[in-house]
Amino acid sequence: MSLAVEPKAFWNHLHSERLLIRFVDMKNTLILAAAFALAVPSTVSAHCQVPCGIYDDDNVVQSMHTDWVTIEKASKMIIELSKDPAANAHQLTRWVVNKESHAQAIQDKVLNYFLAQRLNLPEGEADKELYLKKLALCHEIIVTAMKCKQSTDSVNVEKMHVLLHSFQDHFGSKD
Repeated sequence: MSLAVEPKAFWNHLHSERLLIRFVDMKNTLILAAAFALAVPSTVSAHCQVPCGIYDDDNVVQSMHTDWVTIEKASKMIIELSKDPAANAHQLTRWVVNKESHAQAIQDKVLNYFLAQRLNLPEGEADKELYLKKLALCHEIIVTAMKCKQSTDSVNVEKMHVLLHSFQDHFGSKD
């Protein structure tokens, strides 16, 4: 009985062992990456919700207007690109994702900045009416942003524009 191994068989065996080691390393790397992804929040907020005075209401409202402009353009592009969806599938997808992310950004700013920090419960009856107006406006913007995510209906896009001007009147500086 010979203990000699053919060189070709030896190299094939060695190659398969190396592939197995690479596969195990790749598998461990993927498991580690997945665990890290689950541990890290999916979105990172730009504001810590501590009243630090760094953020300016007018700048936040202006960024909401920029989000609206993007939603408006994205809606128009989606309508245009939908005329030939097979030829425009990639661009169409990118515009849909972009429109939805900017609508979500408006919702996040209203929820995490204005509702959490700027809209305070009234101390007296005199402020209650203004508080309820601002609260209703915040709710209407959140719902309209949701509708902008769900469709390209220009009615919703235009309503968001009007609401943002009203929002600026209520939450922007009085200069």
